[in-house]
Amino acid sequence: MSERLQPGDVAPAFTLPDADGNEVSLSDHKGRKVIVYFYPAALTPGCTKQACDFTDNLELLAGAGYDVIGISPDKPEKLAKFREKESLKVTLLADPDKRVLEEYGAFGEKKLYGKTVVGVIRSTVIVDEEGTVERALYNVKATGHVAKIIKDLAI
Repeated sequence: MSERLQPGDVAPAFTLPDADGNEVSLSDHKGRKVIVYFYPAALTPGCTKQACDFTDNLELLAGAGYDVIGISPDKPEKLAKFREKESLKVTLLADPDKRVLEEYGAFGEKKLYGKTVVGVIRSTVIVDEEGTVERALYNVKATGHVAKIIKDLAI
């Protein structure tokens, strides 16, 4: 079970393939704030809603200095299908071995329909321009989450 990140922690570095198989690193975004969100699976209703919400608010977030990266255990091919089907504009990264999910505390035990299961914990980590965790939100809801982030960040 991985430790959850706290504000002030250094965000774990990562390099993962995007939907096109290109490597994307957290360090590529140095100097910008980054909203890194972790979701269980592409092409599922909740994850689609969340990704569409981020896409719909991407201009607003980018204008406020935020880049958005979504990470799931899906393979790049599935992420490409997800992006095409939903016209997503956010960067989607593949973490099939769940290493980054674990480093960010976004993989472990969770409750699903009253049962304890091990899986992806829907989470959002906001990283500042220097690579430090500004906020770490765990067990977030897929619906309404983006609006809450915008409100909390006063964008």
